[in-house]
Amino acid sequence: MHAQQFLPAKGIVNVRDLGGYTVQGGARVKDNLLIRAAHLAEATDADLRYLSNIPVKTVIDFRKETEKLGKIDRLIPGANHIVLPIDASGNVSAQMTEKEKKKISGNKQFDVKKFIVFVSFNEKAMKVAEEMYPTLLFTPDCQKQFADFFRYVLATEDGAVLYHCTQGKDRTGVASALILAALGADRETIVADFDATNKVYENDVKKYSRRVRLWGGKEPQIAVVKAFLGCNTDNFVKALDRIDKEYGSIEAYLKGPIGMTDEDIRILRGRYLK
Repeated sequence: MHAQQFLPAKGIVNVRDLGGYTVQGGARVKDNLLIRAAHLAEATDADLRYLSNIPVKTVIDFRKETEKLGKIDRLIPGANHIVLPIDASGNVSAQMTEKEKKKISGNKQFDVKKFIVFVSFNEKAMKVAEEMYPTLLFTPDCQKQFADFFRYVLATEDGAVLYHCTQGKDRTGVASALILAALGADRETIVADFDATNKVYENDVKKYSRRVRLWGGKEPQIAVVKAFLGCNTDNFVKALDRIDKEYGSIEAYLKGPIGMTDEDIRILRGRYLK
């Protein structure tokens, strides 16, 4: 990671520019065109002015409606805000009772950290944590949403695209991996960008792991905290290995279920590389 890739937005967590990465052939990703982030609900006025001046022209929000309770994005002036929900949680939310849902989020605000502590003791959540990246990369519903993500990126001919989920790590991390792959980044670069989130959330992982231990949690429960609050890079790499095994390469995967064409890739590389 380059220091300048972390953007100076005080109210937005894990906001980073993909600009600066070197791809195969020696080309470099242009600055201030592809930006990944956590939600924009707590963006300051100064943050919004800064992003508008870049200028950010498209914002893509991967969150489900329940994640937006009390966390509605602040709007970047001049940007088109697009809702593109991606569900990485499997059936856990669907199988919760109304009482459980209310205990987690109440009626007014979704608290992702409270949610993580709660589900760390849920056996189904342990399975979701283990299978999160295969879910994102191999289920048809998620593949369709990532295909649409690329369509919106391709449609943004001028200005920057900012894309985000709640914490800017799993769905946003996979989207970043796919777009870096489309630009010709190697495995080392893709994994390094994905894993950088663990540094961002390192203190939170430690704090909530301690809390779960105080409530009687053991290593399986801690693993859920690490997966949902940080990123499980080992599992992500296994998912990339599965792509190689089933499709031959990540580029073949992009041209398969994601629906990318050679012309799409040519346009992306022409627009975002120098």
